[in-house]
Amino acid sequence: MNETWIILGATSSMARAFARKVAAEGACVLLAGRDLDDLAVLAGDCRLRGARSAEALPFDARAPEGFAPLIARMEREDGAPCAAVFVGSMPAQAQIDADPALIDGTVTDSFTGPARFLQMFAPLIEARGAGSVVGVGSVAGDRGRIGNYVYGAAKAGFQTYLSGLRNRLTRAGGHVVTVKPGFVDTAMTWGLPGMFLVASPDAVADDILKAVRKRRNVIYTPFFWRYIMLIIRHIPEPIFKKMKI
Repeated sequence: MNETWIILGATSSMARAFARKVAAEGACVLLAGRDLDDLAVLAGDCRLRGARSAEALPFDARAPEGFAPLIARMEREDGAPCAAVFVGSMPAQAQIDADPALIDGTVTDSFTGPARFLQMFAPLIEARGAGSVVGVGSVAGDRGRIGNYVYGAAKAGFQTYLSGLRNRLTRAGGHVVTVKPGFVDTAMTWGLPGMFLVASPDAVADDILKAVRKRRNVIYTPFFWRYIMLIIRHIPEPIFKKMKI
């Protein structure tokens, strides 16, 4: 399978696990993020696991001037161009309440930065008539909750964007998978109160890769979050606004 995967936010636990899995399939892996030393180590790991090639590249969702060089680097690889977006930030809601300026960075990291990159990336899939996009949203985007409604709003926006992008790229032979993880054992969730049914990054990466191969549109991972969120979405608003969830 001749694929080149650019993985944005590749230092996250889920991204690392996913990178190793596509590397084992023989893909070219471009690992993009801010910590290039860490990414260089991961690139070496990917090469040992069977990646056709692996490389560390700089990416910052808040620095769009760096997006074009990444697109140009992708254009130099043949085969199906693929992108996986694991970028996001989730300040505590209490921090945002105290400093509303934090909203800008949260929305840029979790929605507008990745969307701007994918908007530049989409023509590459259209030109080649093949390729995949994995966009990692969150169950938090399904309904605004008192504990993280700014982060949830950013992810809801990203998920709506991915739906439209899927509609566009399907016509060209590409595909977009929207991933909605529940609680995953990552740096973003360490120490948060109320955590339950926490999944491993490796299990989530397995679910994502299966969804890509089966051309699924939207997945919850682990799967049972689909049913948890179905219940949460259907709680009447007069009741929901009094709940502490």
